[in-house]
Amino acid sequence: MNRDDRKGPKKIVSVRFRRDGRCYEFYTGSFVLKEGDQVIVETKNGQELGMVCTKPRLRDASMPSRPIKEIFRLATSEDIEQKKNNEQTEAEAMGFCKELIEKKKLPMNLISAELSFDRSKLTFFYISKTRVDFRELVKDLVQKFHTHVDMRQIGTRDLARMLSGVGHCGRELCCSVFLTNFDPISIRMAKEQELSLNPTKISGICGRLMCCLSFEYDDYVKTKKARGENDKK
Repeated sequence: MNRDDRKGPKKIVSVRFRRDGRCYEFYTGSFVLKEGDQVIVETKNGQELGMVCTKPRLRDASMPSRPIKEIFRLATSEDIEQKKNNEQTEAEAMGFCKELIEKKKLPMNLISAELSFDRSKLTFFYISKTRVDFRELVKDLVQKFHTHVDMRQIGTRDLARMLSGVGHCGRELCCSVFLTNFDPISIRMAKEQELSLNPTKISGICGRLMCCLSFEYDDYVKTKKARGENDKK
């Protein structure tokens, strides 16, 4: 049975669009889902095919307050075949683009290529320390793949989010699991929480100050203020 017409609390599942990608929450709607099911969902980039990576569960207070969309429909065999073809195109695009970058001697490191499910846009993610003129590169890519091409420069934090990994706490990186925005992080946050200022202990694998320094910062400030402590650091 694929649909459930019983009324009750809304359930949520997490959906992953790439094998090594982060998970996003969606309401199950009227579908009965289990881990491994492939579904079609609406995203800001249009419809995408993803795989359910958790059991259905009720939404709890720990989840972000942002709006959550419902699963659009179950994926068909045609959808799954199209996804496989898209992945093959992405691999081809990565190889072709790397050859062009080397040939044109462009100062950029290509990280990944992502083709939208409907094949209307091919996005390349890259890292560079300088501004890159990739107009000729884009022309060659459009001529090769006959779709809109977008070159997107990312920073070290974005790279860590895409590649994922394990932080000092022994858990998967917050940026890969649930963070959607990178808030400003300062050394003051570590000082307020009386943490070691050793860079190796308060920096993430991206080399920047850990995002989690901001999670309890406001509570520490409020507590110190309530106690009448005056931070003169």
